[in-house]
Amino acid sequence: MNDLIKDFPILNQKVNDEQLVYLDNAATTQKPRAVVDAVTNYYYHDNANVHRGVHTLAERATAKFEGVRKKVAHFINAPSEQEIIYTKGTTEALNWVAASYGRSFVKPGDEIVISYMEHHSNLVPWQVLAKKNGATLKYIDLLPDGQLDVASAEKKITDKTAIVSLAHASNVLGVVNPIAKIAEIAHKHGAIMVVDGAQSTPHMKIDVQALGIDFFAFSGHKLMAPTGIGILWGKSELLEQMPPLEFGGEMIDWVQLQETTFKQSPWKFEGGTQNIAGVVGLGAAIDYLENIGMKQIESYEKSLIASVLPELVKIDGLEIYGPLDPAKRTGIISFNLKGLHPHDVATALDMEGIAVRAGHHCAQPLMEYLNVAATARASFYLYNTIEDGHRLVEAIKATKEFFRNGIV
Repeated sequence: MNDLIKDFPILNQKVNDEQLVYLDNAATTQKPRAVVDAVTNYYYHDNANVHRGVHTLAERATAKFEGVRKKVAHFINAPSEQEIIYTKGTTEALNWVAASYGRSFVKPGDEIVISYMEHHSNLVPWQVLAKKNGATLKYIDLLPDGQLDVASAEKKITDKTAIVSLAHASNVLGVVNPIAKIAEIAHKHGAIMVVDGAQSTPHMKIDVQALGIDFFAFSGHKLMAPTGIGILWGKSELLEQMPPLEFGGEMIDWVQLQETTFKQSPWKFEGGTQNIAGVVGLGAAIDYLENIGMKQIESYEKSLIASVLPELVKIDGLEIYGPLDPAKRTGIISFNLKGLHPHDVATALDMEGIAVRAGHHCAQPLMEYLNVAATARASFYLYNTIEDGHRLVEAIKATKEFFRNGIV
C-alpha cells in the first residue's frame, strides 16, 4: 500500500527538517484527496438543506445524504439503513444510548458492566446513568497482558445486568475484545450489548450481525472522513423504544399547540440541520476504504506491527502495554521509556519528525490499573510503511541515548 501516500498531500512535508511520519492515527486519521474533493464538490455544486425541499439542489443534497446511510449499512452489515443514525461521533452516540435507552430502561438495583480499558466516552456516560437511576457500575478485569478476562466477564455479568458496554478494540492496549462471546454472555442474562467501535471500524471488517450485538458506535474522523460526523447503529426494535433527545426541526411528524408526534427512526434522533458535508465526506471515505478492502487493510497493518513490534521489544528500558504477540493487537502501540515522562519522549520524537501522542489517552482508570500516569502511543494506519516503523524504532533509541547522556 506504499503507493497510497500520493493520495495524502499532508504527509508530503517536513517537520523540524525531517520527513513527517504520522503515527497519531488513533486520535485522528489524515484525509485522502477523494474525501476532500467530495466535500468541496458538495459545497460547490450541491449545497442545500436536506429533506422537504423540492428544488433541484435540495433534492441532490438529500439524495447524497440518504445514500450515505445505505453505504454505512452495507459497510457494517446492518440489516437496514433505517437503523443508521448520524451523530457527531462515537462520544455522542454512546451518550445517546446511555441517556435515551439507559434512562428509560435501567432500574434501581440493575447493573451496568464495562471494563478497565474503556475510553472515557464509554465510561463516564455509564457512571452518570448509574448514579441517576440507582444502578451499580461493575468492571471486567484484564489479564496480565492486557487482554479482556473472559472468566471475569462471566462472573461480573449476572441476571441483574441490564447493559454491557465494551470497546471493540482498546485505544491504549491495542487488544481486540471477543465481542461476540461477551454478547452471548450478556444476552444469556437478558442484558443488551453496546460496542464502542471507534478503534476497530477503520481497521477491520465490521459485521454487526455476526457480532450479535445491540448497539454499535464509530467516528468518521478515525477512518479518514471529516471531523464532526459519526454513526450510531442500533437494532430497530430498540431504537423504536427510545425517546429522542433533541427537539426541533427535521425530527417531528406533527406539531400541535400541546402535543407533538415524532418521525420514526432514524430521523426522530436527527433534530436540526445535520453535518451534511460531513456525511458526504464519510461516504467518500467508505468508498475509498472499500475500494482497497477492509480485510486487506487489516492484513497490511498486522504486517506493519509484526515488523516493528519485535524491534521495539529489544530496546532495553522500553515497556510496552498490551500483548506482545503482533497477531493479538491492532496498529496501536503504547509504551514508556524508563525514567522519562512520555511527554518528553513525544517531544523528542517530534524533533525527529515523528508524530505520536502522549498522555492518559482519555483512559485514566486504565492508567491507574496499569500503575502509570501516562504513556506514549504510536498508532499506524494504511498509509504508513515499514520504513515508518523503522524510523520510530531508531528515534526511540536515539531519544534514550539523548537523555541518558544528559544532553538536556
